[in-house]
Amino acid sequence: MTVTEPTPKAAEAMTSVRIITVPADRAGQRLDNFLLGQLKGAPRSLIYKLVRSGQVRVNGGRAKAERKLEPGDEVRVPPVRLTEEGDKAGPPAAFMKRLEDAIVFEDDRLLALNKPSGVASHGGSGISFGAIETLRALRPGKTLELVHRLDRDTSGLLIVAKKRSALSELQALLREDHGAGIRKRYLTLLVGRMPDGTMTVDAPLHVGLRQGGERHVQVNPIGKAAISHFSVLERKGGHSYCEVRIETGRTHQIRVHAQHLGHPVAADDKYGDPDVNKRLREQIGLKRLFLHAATLEFALDDGRTPYLLNAPLADELVEVLNRLK
Repeated sequence: MTVTEPTPKAAEAMTSVRIITVPADRAGQRLDNFLLGQLKGAPRSLIYKLVRSGQVRVNGGRAKAERKLEPGDEVRVPPVRLTEEGDKAGPPAAFMKRLEDAIVFEDDRLLALNKPSGVASHGGSGISFGAIETLRALRPGKTLELVHRLDRDTSGLLIVAKKRSALSELQALLREDHGAGIRKRYLTLLVGRMPDGTMTVDAPLHVGLRQGGERHVQVNPIGKAAISHFSVLERKGGHSYCEVRIETGRTHQIRVHAQHLGHPVAADDKYGDPDVNKRLREQIGLKRLFLHAATLEFALDDGRTPYLLNAPLADELVEVLNRLK
């Protein structure tokens, strides 16, 4: 049996198994994102649970959430009952206004958000509303898909595609080797005095799980290739205000590479120095991770349409730099 994409109303209360054939315009879409489109209103945590338990099948077999779908693939969607859309509370008005004010660029294909620290890229794991859910609430009826993700504690540029074609092209650019597709520039405060010049870290990163399911990343030969370039912009209070350019986009890459250098990111509760973090919090009021995605540069339409997107450093980080002597 093959059915077309259901209406949002139909997706809210599915009481029987559906087999959905992937259309051509969904080529390359991740399985989890495809399911989010089919099960409107379903939390991402439920989607992952359905995939992990084997209730979702692709062409009759089990599949991982990150699997890229192909036109003609048959996806088994299990029966799921969700609440009526009207019964589901939306993001708080103040939070929606905060994210609306954080939009730094928008055209007919893309939207760029200067994501505040503390805001997740998407909901799940006890988070009701992330950036993408809130943007969808701000743009009801519009197609919005995350192009990439930022750590919850990292501020800065988060790109959202408004068209399927833009999403596919940007994700292809992200897959290009050595950062050729999308050039990424971050700003960070590293603990201690970094040497002058550019320090390059070429060290593979492996994602492991601690007790309780928390992700923890470490330099490990069995990990995936990761390359970061650190350059000091200014010395501040015995620490180093740096620019970081990354050629890969691994989980916690800058934070773990900075730790590997012996100069962790200031106020990093996971990979940093607790004593230094405590001093920075008490003496200059640094209460959040000092890591900001400042610039993204790329070109669409096979290089014919260039984009240079910038997100100003968050006010609280500017104040911290001003307090450092």
